[in-house]
Amino acid sequence: MTKIIVDGAEVDVPAEYTILQACEAAGAEIPRFCFHERLSIAGNCRMCLVEVKGGPPKPVASCAMGVRDLRPGPNGEPPVVSTRSPMVRKAREGVMEFLLINHPLDCPICDQGGECDLQDQSMAYGVSGSRFFENKRAVEDKYIGPLVKTQMNRCIHCTRCVRFVAEVAGSPEIGAIGRGEDMEITTYLETAMTSELQGNVIDLCPVGALTSKPYAFKARPWELSKTESVDVMDALGSAIRVDARGREVMRILPRVNDDVNEEWISDKTRFVWDGLGAQRLDRPYVRDNGRLRPASWGEALGVVAARLRAADKGRVGAIVGDLAAVEEMFALKDLFDRLGVRNLDARQDGAAFDPAQGRASYIFNPTIAGVEQADAILLIGTNPRHEAPVLNARIRKRWRRGGVRVGLLGERVDLTYGAEHLGAGPDTLTELVEGKHSFAKALADAERPLIIVGAGAAAGEGGAAVLSAAAKLAKNAGALAAGWNGFAVLHAAASRVGALDLGLVPGESGLTARQMAGAGALDLLFLLGADEIDVEPGAFVVYVGTHGDRGAHRADVILPGAAYTEKSGLYVNTEGRVQLANRAAFAPGEGREDWAILRALSEQVGARLPYDTLAQLRAALFATHPHMAALNQISAGDASDVERLASAGGPLGGEPFRSAVPDFYLSNPIARASAVMAEMSALRAARFAEAAE
Repeated sequence: MTKIIVDGAEVDVPAEYTILQACEAAGAEIPRFCFHERLSIAGNCRMCLVEVKGGPPKPVASCAMGVRDLRPGPNGEPPVVSTRSPMVRKAREGVMEFLLINHPLDCPICDQGGECDLQDQSMAYGVSGSRFFENKRAVEDKYIGPLVKTQMNRCIHCTRCVRFVAEVAGSPEIGAIGRGEDMEITTYLETAMTSELQGNVIDLCPVGALTSKPYAFKARPWELSKTESVDVMDALGSAIRVDARGREVMRILPRVNDDVNEEWISDKTRFVWDGLGAQRLDRPYVRDNGRLRPASWGEALGVVAARLRAADKGRVGAIVGDLAAVEEMFALKDLFDRLGVRNLDARQDGAAFDPAQGRASYIFNPTIAGVEQADAILLIGTNPRHEAPVLNARIRKRWRRGGVRVGLLGERVDLTYGAEHLGAGPDTLTELVEGKHSFAKALADAERPLIIVGAGAAAGEGGAAVLSAAAKLAKNAGALAAGWNGFAVLHAAASRVGALDLGLVPGESGLTARQMAGAGALDLLFLLGADEIDVEPGAFVVYVGTHGDRGAHRADVILPGAAYTEKSGLYVNTEGRVQLANRAAFAPGEGREDWAILRALSEQVGARLPYDTLAQLRAALFATHPHMAALNQISAGDASDVERLASAGGPLGGEPFRSAVPDFYLSNPIARASAVMAEMSALRAARFAEAAE
């Protein structure tokens, strides 16, 4: 640690700190535009100027000078830094005056208004007038895609966007052309950006040069109610803030959570909000003579209850969808257990995860933040760039630091970092397990090897055997050591780990989801938001969900539910972390929370669930599953579960591994209802078609 005096206060800071970080550790506020904690240092805005005693006779940029570069006093006194001296004040006012020479007076029509760094800092360091009378420069707006709107007259050349796409997103598509006053930020030939994380440049832009195109001119920040929640577009559980006006969600922004998403979110998470209001189910429907007609809640529940009472319980089943919260899954299982129904499954994709194998067999054991400690990474049957873009950025972050090899087993894809493609399927996995492949030595030599198994690998032919082989590989590579469990499962569905924790898999002699969806397998089938599976004719289908998607099209009775922004619900992410999604708006029309629908149905079928409020339901949930009460905590799995899984064995099959997410932008009913996601999907398809030609 190094001693430094900041504004008269002595503080100990690490020698590798910059002066800016040291000043913040001492409680001093340093303005900045170009500096960002998660990006490389550019040092080009000069707003963070401070005065260093004994240093040069001019202010220095605190973001670009290290603490170890400071000179002690003549008698060995600690270096002295001043952040509030007259020299500093005058220098910052001068920098602000320079920045405002060309910045247009767009504040009344700028979407950044009210949350703009330039506005805030000009209030603190701006002066009443300017000494410059030259005409303001004009820059043409650039097209960089359907998501990010450009107003390049406002750009102050902080280069945050350039550094983000090059360093974090791994898709260096933005750069600067020209020099001096003619410098412009743009994409090459003004083509659309391709990164799944490009929307983060909107948050990074300290002025209004880059704003959200779908949100443009929709609302002002002071009009919105802001609700902290978690994302359900993938299984990562990124921390988000949902901004709503009245009953309508207007935008979704990231929150800082260093353990999960740092401060980034994917474009699907950020821009899917328009799908929350489109193609919504807002009242119950009953199918008569092949056509769905509106019905009252009493009539719809009566039809379902009559069918359920009359049905043979061995021919009744339920499939749980990818976006379901823990509460409604718990209520569904409770109801079906009371009725004696054993056909219950949350694995629409047919993945071979089994809670009987232990929790460590189906969670991301090393944790998401633990990726940064790995020194060899093997990806089996997964494309994290589509299945979890923020996790992919975390892997890239570790790769950029060096000292790690990344192997890819499955489809050959661009992951934004140097991944070695080892093979396409089970044959290569067998070679790795037997130690015959060169990458097996890299795993064995690593101190903390990490094996990431995708949901697609577990859902394919011989999925259970693939999981077992991956566990055996982890064991052989020494990934199950004290303080490190390198066996990680990357799920693609937000509800999956919570469902496995609750035991939502078929009971003894019960049918799996794919078996239930077969022709004539059941007489009555419940779909709790299940839209990723085709149900063949034969069963009477009851759909509880939010959108007019695949499940609603097949349904005989539709019971409108609430989306993840319209209810308070628990979700368990892929690493086993229990998280709370808070309600930001209300379901449209006659939509109800899913657990309340099941509670009302239970009374009509004579198996009344013993909770009338959400608090009572959670009390019952926590009594049965105590780890669900520990919010933002991970109930760690036991490495012995992975060892037991490794001994299971079985035939691997011969099909190559496939990603669980074939189209990143259209992976769930909310995304498929979004016009923005449809445009992005079409743009990507057109780009691939051009590349194929």
